[in-house]
Amino acid sequence: MEKIIVEGGKRLEGEIAVSGAKNAVLPLMAACILAHGECTLNNVPDLADVRTMAKLLQIMGAKIEFENGRMSIDSSSMNSWEAPYDLVKTMRASVLVLGPLTARFGKARVSLPGGCAIGERPIDQHLKGLAILGASIEIEEGYVEAVAPVLKGGIIPFDISTVTGTENLILSAALAEGETILLNAACEPEVSDLANALNQMGADIKGIGTDIITISGVKELSPLRDYDVMPDRIEAGTYMIAAAITRGDLLVRNCKFENMGALIGKLIEIGVRVTRESDGIRISSDGQIKSIDITTLPYPGFPTDMQAQMMTLMSTADGLSVLTETIFPQRFLHAGELRRMGADIKLVGNSAVVRGVHALSGAPTMASDLRASASLVLAALAATGKTEISRVYHLDRGYDKLDRKLETLGASIWREKE
Repeated sequence: MEKIIVEGGKRLEGEIAVSGAKNAVLPLMAACILAHGECTLNNVPDLADVRTMAKLLQIMGAKIEFENGRMSIDSSSMNSWEAPYDLVKTMRASVLVLGPLTARFGKARVSLPGGCAIGERPIDQHLKGLAILGASIEIEEGYVEAVAPVLKGGIIPFDISTVTGTENLILSAALAEGETILLNAACEPEVSDLANALNQMGADIKGIGTDIITISGVKELSPLRDYDVMPDRIEAGTYMIAAAITRGDLLVRNCKFENMGALIGKLIEIGVRVTRESDGIRISSDGQIKSIDITTLPYPGFPTDMQAQMMTLMSTADGLSVLTETIFPQRFLHAGELRRMGADIKLVGNSAVVRGVHALSGAPTMASDLRASASLVLAALAATGKTEISRVYHLDRGYDKLDRKLETLGASIWREKE
């Protein structure tokens, strides 16, 4: 394994390009199961999770090539409908194959998913939706077994907003007989990206971007050709906070201003200068950061995937802030590691009370999950002295060469073997 080492105190300046979105490309890869023939995706990030999903599809018989951000997936020869535990345990998004496998083969056997240690994330909404579409569901020996010779449309009311649940049911319903209506569907941009791609393949999906999505099933889908994966708004947000916490000046290129309203609003509120430019978003700061309160919410609210990074920024702000986590109430493992670096953080239920300190200090730290890894890198950039971050394989699941990109902006950051 590797660790990342950072010598803090460097002001970040320059331009940085955002990679394709992890949370968009994984459901797009699952969508390729539904079409016979070669699908091609562009702007694909080189991430551990992407390679895990590719390996999963290959085990089930798909042919995949991946080079320089371009991926081709040919699922014509797929002959298996089982997603084994050894792969699914490492990545929750693997459950996205459940819907398309059931739609294509009439059955699926998928291990219950794993992923980051950020609290319980059940898939009951996925299973409830599949059952409404006519699948019989059983859970045996840690596997979900779905059988449905024919999926038929229906009305699916989600009890909670679930991104992967919405995506799985869109994928299931695309080839179902009749009309499917998803109520309280997730509105995240990544869900819209998937629906737009499926429409290019010949699906009939309406209500994209709203909480009521209607899917009229079609008999078949065509391969997806040269589809550009949307930019990663969480990666972009991480760079924006990197600029703020180092009192830097960054132009973040290849990102969509309209997808990041909640974060941009908070950055402006704390005193960071944000400018929309033709080729991206410029973030600059040279003064004291103000403390603010934040509550994570489904899109278009403040994203839970930015909570850890914002906690780090608030650790260096002037005053007291309260961060309330409503999506994953246990998602605070990074707080203990930030305290090792001098942060003043107290956990009360599903909230973190953060009192800004004059300066963070370098320390040995350990990443617990993907976004926690990013928060520790941000803390290290602002800290005095040297910080070591171990277990950075979490970081590589969702950030494409983050350390190398930060180095081009003036950060003193490198990797070593543990």
